[in-house]
Amino acid sequence: MAAGHRIGLWMKKVGSTAMFDATTGSRVPVTLLLLEDTFVVGTKVSGIHGYDAVVLGTKRRGVVNKPQVQALRKLGIEEDYKLFESRVKAVGDLQPGSKVEVSHFFKGQFVDVTGYTIGRGFAGVMKRHNFRGLRASHGVSISHRSQGSTGQCQDPGRVFKGKKMAGHMGDSKVTMQNLQVMLVDEKEALLVVRGTGIPGAEGSYVFVRDAVKKPVPKGEALSESMAG
Repeated sequence: MAAGHRIGLWMKKVGSTAMFDATTGSRVPVTLLLLEDTFVVGTKVSGIHGYDAVVLGTKRRGVVNKPQVQALRKLGIEEDYKLFESRVKAVGDLQPGSKVEVSHFFKGQFVDVTGYTIGRGFAGVMKRHNFRGLRASHGVSISHRSQGSTGQCQDPGRVFKGKKMAGHMGDSKVTMQNLQVMLVDEKEALLVVRGTGIPGAEGSYVFVRDAVKKPVPKGEALSESMAG
């Protein structure tokens, strides 16, 4: 996270829909992100740990070691919470045990969303790289979807690194930048983000933070305790 930005949160991708823009009247595709129970577990300061960060716990599947279990028990939090860190410029007055609400984000701001694309397994070049394949007839035998030649002759006598070939497709870490928040539903703990290109399947988790290429949000909707 860029210095000066606030904490980021893990949110669950629950689906996609559409809504109408009140100003233009146009139909806008959106993605719904659910913030499950998230608590502040602890803080780290540069004077002791070498950097400033907030340790958060969110209710999702994950491996929790014994020291983390003890930290959760002291705060009266269930042990099935997954811990993660979010770096900030300054910790501020965050108190362990306090709950983070979806109102941490607000309507109109821009966010960056990071997730993992859906895995496609081992894929050929036509599916993975959009190759056209070989001819359907005239000398081609049982290799219509192959990629053809991959290298040169004796010089250089090898295949260059980065050559587009068949291989594992998907399950890659992808960040969608500058997505606008269309709506914040505090009652349902939902964050409605513009666009449907957020990586991952329904039910997967994505990391949402303030956009690094946009100014740090300011205004009454922000809590000073959450500001970096």
